[in-house]
Amino acid sequence: MKRVALNGPVFPESNFTMKSISFNRLPYALVLPLLLALPAATQGAYTFTNTTVPVLPRRASIILIQCEGLGYGDLSCYGQKNFQTPIIDKLATEGVRFTNYSIIGPSVPTCASLMLGRDQAHLRQATNSDLPLATDETTVAQILKSGGYHTGMVGEWNLGDENSSGAPWNKGFDEFAGYLNAPDAANFYADYIFRYAPGLGKQTTPDSQAVFIGREMIYHNTAGMQGKYIPEFLTDCALNFIKNHVPDHLNNYQPFFLVLDYKIPGAGKSQVQTDAPFSEEQWPQPAKNKAAMIAHLDGDIARIQEQLQKHGMTNNAVVFFTSSSLPQTNAVVAPSFFKSTLSPNELRAPMIVWWPGHIPAGQVSDYPCSAADFLPTAADIGLVRPPAGINGTSFLPALLGQGN
Repeated sequence: MKRVALNGPVFPESNFTMKSISFNRLPYALVLPLLLALPAATQGAYTFTNTTVPVLPRRASIILIQCEGLGYGDLSCYGQKNFQTPIIDKLATEGVRFTNYSIIGPSVPTCASLMLGRDQAHLRQATNSDLPLATDETTVAQILKSGGYHTGMVGEWNLGDENSSGAPWNKGFDEFAGYLNAPDAANFYADYIFRYAPGLGKQTTPDSQAVFIGREMIYHNTAGMQGKYIPEFLTDCALNFIKNHVPDHLNNYQPFFLVLDYKIPGAGKSQVQTDAPFSEEQWPQPAKNKAAMIAHLDGDIARIQEQLQKHGMTNNAVVFFTSSSLPQTNAVVAPSFFKSTLSPNELRAPMIVWWPGHIPAGQVSDYPCSAADFLPTAADIGLVRPPAGINGTSFLPALLGQGN
């Protein structure tokens, strides 16, 4: 049974096919005489009880939202005074806001650290950002997929192109929509999106899986037009993914893992759709542009929350919101405007985790955690075993208010 995306299948319709299992059960009226006819010694081995067989808990779906160049002082819940980010602030007030979360700095090694659960000293990508993830490197997507999760990646990948061992579909992602390198991801009016989409390709043999791998045109942006803003389009992709893979009786309540990786607010020279709602402010233009992109991001988070609420997922989906890189400290991004909360740790970045019904609301935690800790934390949530050789430590107890 397939779901149909209302706005067109940015991701393919779910190709999960239900298999009904029929149990051949003898009627109770026949079973009881058979049991009574057994020898006395055998009868003693049967015990009738009303004890309920324990049911395994339904595991939470996991959504990781990353931004690029979002600084510690860029959000009003972290001290920004010049403008507000009410939706992201709401995530923080309903969940936990970490004040001591650190990243490596540049986007590629930070993302590799997060995906692999390794610190900088044990990371190849920390010294050479052109290296794809190797065949023997296991990602958080791979371990969650092995545990029964459906996995999707939307946005910028940067850890291996389509012909490498580090391609997203070789690293545990069932679906991909985005860009495989930073230059392509930096075009906010690109005329294509790269896709890995099982079920949409052409079958070469009757037994082969129909898989589409390649560029899909965004016709609103062809011939020099700028009709679709890519950060907004990536949100559309994420909304379709959530809609197509809601855990329910149709897919045996299969949880999903979704990574949404935005390029905004970027390095200060990123293409801005509009500087509204700050057009009339007496601010430097770079400050208007970056603030507008952060406000746009705040609105996209609202759309994701609305989608979760629409499908009844607010109590069984955990959302991680963070930054994959630090803001550049040059005049273009107006550092004096955005550094409203100075951090003694120059590698400190925002980290907010939202999981209503599980995370006590209104927490502010100074627990020292890093990008390397995401993998073991997600593994704990998904009830799967993390791979050997990682350096990260699960901060799930800190999320649940059980101390550090």
